[in-house]
Amino acid sequence: MPIPLGAHSPKLEAVRALRTKAGRRREERYAVEGPTMLGEALRSGLQPEAVYATEAGYAALGALPGRLKGPVFLVPERAMGRLSELETPPGVLAVLPVALRPLAELLASGEPLVLLAGVADPGNAGTLLRAAEIFGLTRAVFGCDGVEPHNPKVVRASMGALFRTQLATARPAELVDAAAQAGYSVVATARGGTPLASFRFSRRTILAIGNERRGVAGWLPRWDAAVAIEQPGEGESLNAAVAGGIVFYAFSQQFPNRGAD
Repeated sequence: MPIPLGAHSPKLEAVRALRTKAGRRREERYAVEGPTMLGEALRSGLQPEAVYATEAGYAALGALPGRLKGPVFLVPERAMGRLSELETPPGVLAVLPVALRPLAELLASGEPLVLLAGVADPGNAGTLLRAAEIFGLTRAVFGCDGVEPHNPKVVRASMGALFRTQLATARPAELVDAAAQAGYSVVATARGGTPLASFRFSRRTILAIGNERRGVAGWLPRWDAAVAIEQPGEGESLNAAVAGGIVFYAFSQQFPNRGAD
């Protein structure tokens, strides 16, 4: 049974802090909103530390409470409004621990990595994770100075992919030095690169998708190769998420027997 909490419970202040980057960093936790996203987290093998729900939100959970190991707290609608990052709160908020791995661990796998090289838009970042997972890429590095992995909009846009992706963060020099030491090639998406259709990837590749305005050059100090997506039609450029999806698909076609792990 859910545990009732008053609107001014001290527990709620720590949850409310998760709305900000500083709060998430301090608490080393992040929030997931809505029954659908909670269900995705559970399906991915994650267990929330706690779930906060309004009466209506709790009713919408159906059988999910039976799969939870942590407590469920019942909170007033007004209190949920202060916890939620959304204009129309769904009435369910779960708190999960931030899960980041050392960059060296991801590189030690020998598997391809996706690099968000200063990607600033959280919608693009989340969509990149979603596209990467679809094409069998389940390791991603978020470049420092870009959007953080557990930004609420990244979490929502990933549609659950974030829960199943091994994540690390890195600074520019750290990334390129570690990649070279681990025998990885950093392949950037950039104008003037080799046409994507004729480029041959190696398995130990870091696929770098750059900032929406500055591209990879605004973040990466150097890279080993660059690929360009040919654009026979009009239009200035593709956004980061669309470009990334095309590159991920092209990579997956050269390694058809590998899947997400």
